[in-house]
Amino acid sequence: MRFLTGLLALLPATVAARSETEMPAALEPISSPYLLKLTGGLLLVVLLILALAWLVKRFNLNQQSGNDLIRIIAGLSVGTRDRILLLQVGEEQILLGLTPGRIEKLHTLAQPLDAPDAGSVSASFAHKLNRLMGDKEAT
Repeated sequence: MRFLTGLLALLPATVAARSETEMPAALEPISSPYLLKLTGGLLLVVLLILALAWLVKRFNLNQQSGNDLIRIIAGLSVGTRDRILLLQVGEEQILLGLTPGRIEKLHTLAQPLDAPDAGSVSASFAHKLNRLMGDKEAT
């Protein structure tokens, strides 16, 4: 019985000695499998960043105002970096010109325009999407 207990006590030492001598070969930093793994990981991270940036831009998640005191009713791009915006501030609507270094008030509307509600915007999007997909029933 003592012999068996002594043998079992030496077993972890033999396993440890065996694992120290038989270390797996390290991956070389210039080998093609390593470079493919590294490139794949980098591409995955870059694609994830681009997808998140697109989602933030697409769903306009970067708006700071949640109380709807100032709303963008419409916008029009008139150049690569120039835009015209129609803002609703309380009961007043203001037309602004935006350039990279300047914001200029173009006009204050005497009669406020009717702003489309979110339902009609989504319905018009669905209509345009159906038309693009070739569904003639939606036209």
